[in-house]
Amino acid sequence: MFTKLKAIRFSASLLALSMVFGIGTVLAQDKPVRSLVNGQKYEIKGVVVATSDEGFLVRDETGNDTRVVISPNASIKSNSFWGSGDRFPASSIIRGLTLEVEGRGDASGALGATKIRFDKSDLETAQSIDTRVAPAEERITAAEQNAERMSGQIDELMAISNAAKGGAKAAQDTADAAVAGVNATNRRISAIDDYVVQSTSTVNFKVNSYKLDDEAKAELDNVAASALTLRGYVLEIQGFASADGSAQKNKVLSDRRAQAVIDYLVMTHNIPLRRIGRGYGYGETNPVADNTTLEGRQQNRRVEVKLLVSRGINQNVEVRSTADADNDGTK
Repeated sequence: MFTKLKAIRFSASLLALSMVFGIGTVLAQDKPVRSLVNGQKYEIKGVVVATSDEGFLVRDETGNDTRVVISPNASIKSNSFWGSGDRFPASSIIRGLTLEVEGRGDASGALGATKIRFDKSDLETAQSIDTRVAPAEERITAAEQNAERMSGQIDELMAISNAAKGGAKAAQDTADAAVAGVNATNRRISAIDDYVVQSTSTVNFKVNSYKLDDEAKAELDNVAASALTLRGYVLEIQGFASADGSAQKNKVLSDRRAQAVIDYLVMTHNIPLRRIGRGYGYGETNPVADNTTLEGRQQNRRVEVKLLVSRGINQNVEVRSTADADNDGTK
């Protein structure tokens, strides 16, 4: 049985994962990948440095890289203090995740994984960083491609300007337009990490319950349908409780309500984990109605789901302030 990975401070995780995301892909391409013996059993503990449709690349504590192919019936779970942990899909394995893998070498020299274990806290840390790093990587790639393209255009314009008599003004106008295009692209790149609220949806719960009813599921279906039409979106999920019961129990209940929403979006609509910020329960704080009335407590037993979009990626999408999104009738 896999031993539970030692908990580490978030700041140390952030530094380590930033190094993985910042230079992991380059190193994964440069370092030789070891070849495993076909049929031999292996147990590997390390950090995911690259992923692909077939599997992922894991780097162990000695610096060796191993290519891992996930078997169709592989068991992918989080470690749990109480025993068997939560099951996760293969898509939850992302760069920066510390994990343990069991399996046997296959004919291609890779590890055919049949058992994968990791700490849920490590997954949440990797997801939090991936939510910010993935758009930044897209931004860098787009910037490099655009700079190369614009450089070629400007060189061509300069050659035409030098060769054509009397065409200096026209060439200058074209060059100015090219520079304006570069400036517009730079502004778009700067706005990629500028996330704004597109809409806010609310689902409510019964007393002392975190079970989603049909009305709540229908609301979440609408959220997923809207999100999947966008690029560069993030879902922010916050759970709340009424003032019934103790503050400590209400904090736990609000956490479970937020997790129930996350589970439904992931399992029912295949929302990628990197698109969901870490859910948080606020307990009985931040009420939207009077807790001294029955109707007010019903409104306070809720989960708020905010759909945020990047200004840089979604230039044609109407982006609204939080106040506007909250008053559009979706709450």
